[in-house]
Amino acid sequence: MNLKKITALMIGAVMAVSMAAPAMADDKVETVTDGKLTVATSPDFAPYEFYSIDEDGNPTLSGFDMDLAQYIADKMGLELEVVPMDFDGVLSELSQKNVDLGMAGLSPDPARADAMEFSDLYYKGGQSFVTVKDKADQFKTLEDANNKDYSIGAQTGSIQLDLANENTPDADIVSLPKVTDIITELLTGKMDGAFIETAVAESYQKNYPDLEIVCDVPYDTEGSAIGVAKGNEALLKAVNEAIADAIDDGSIDKFVADATELAAGQTYEGTLDENGAVPEADAADDAE
Repeated sequence: MNLKKITALMIGAVMAVSMAAPAMADDKVETVTDGKLTVATSPDFAPYEFYSIDEDGNPTLSGFDMDLAQYIADKMGLELEVVPMDFDGVLSELSQKNVDLGMAGLSPDPARADAMEFSDLYYKGGQSFVTVKDKADQFKTLEDANNKDYSIGAQTGSIQLDLANENTPDADIVSLPKVTDIITELLTGKMDGAFIETAVAESYQKNYPDLEIVCDVPYDTEGSAIGVAKGNEALLKAVNEAIADAIDDGSIDKFVADATELAAGQTYEGTLDENGAVPEADAADDAE
């Protein structure tokens, strides 16, 4: 082979590499911590995320959001790190780019668009108005709940709180940090009704038969998306590809079915104490 031909081949090889390099650079995903996918969640939203309790009383972070998070991390070849916190903390940490993803049954509300990117929808559900059986006859429609004499609850920072303000502006609207707090207030008669995501309401209803789902709540975007750190287009692309794969191969359906079954058993919803255990007061309540 003569020198001219060797030189031509070398130039061709360099050009091929240089042409491929931008695509590789574009596809490179940067995360908060190299080698890890850091996900913020609020574990009080079964069957999306919650703690399942085994026979020995040990809590395990569970839910179909958590299964999907592991699926995405595996697809990207990253180690999954989940950081549990209150729901409004998820929104705050994501907006400050302290985490890569927020997975907490998030609705892609346009009002949040300045704080995060939204993935494609991975689960389509709905919104519901919930009360207890003894009060169900009082709320045949949402209009019945729009009364100053009623205390109506929703989770702090959530779409459900927006729906409460939109549909029952004349009621005494109470926002609480955890859905479990809302359920407790309903069951003890301190709250008359609440706006809760349908799948979550159905999950609680299995454990607390006194709860009654009264009616659907109109909402334009009936589905859940993953919150992605603003400006990280490569990560958003990778997440959307993983979601598409999980839908196509049936993984999402399995995750939802498994989480729903697990949520019907012994669970704890909320954050653990500094020792990674269920707080004693909450453990006692669960045992009752």
